[in-house]
Amino acid sequence: MLVRPQRKHGPKAEMNVVPYIDVMLVLLVIFMVTAPMLTQGVKVELPKIASEALASDTRQQILTLSVKAEGGYYWNLGGELDTQHQTDSAVALDDMRAKVEQIVAQRPDTQVYIRADKDAGYGRVVAAMAVLQQGGVSHLGLVTEAPQ
Repeated sequence: MLVRPQRKHGPKAEMNVVPYIDVMLVLLVIFMVTAPMLTQGVKVELPKIASEALASDTRQQILTLSVKAEGGYYWNLGGELDTQHQTDSAVALDDMRAKVEQIVAQRPDTQVYIRADKDAGYGRVVAAMAVLQQGGVSHLGLVTEAPQ
């Protein structure tokens, strides 16, 4: 006669989730590695909107730096943002840096706004920003015109 071995435990009705957790962790690692690669080189069209001017401190000195398309720089120093007048100018970045350093040394809280001709190259504007940063400018803004 055959004797059946008796089981101490009955059949398990639970699901083994360990393989699913392993798969989930592998997928998580894959997404963490590939996500930064997907965000590089995204083509973006910036919105063209009219915005209100920011309120400015009237006690603060404002330097409005303009970048010409042909490569020159000129600026106006005063108590408000002025794009019509010219206080000084420079042809080279080094000359502009030396003159702006003197202005910022006298008043470190000077706010600098950059406005560039639409035909001025991006590299020229960024180079001006880098020179201003090296010259001690800590408050920098960009000036645009509202679309017509």
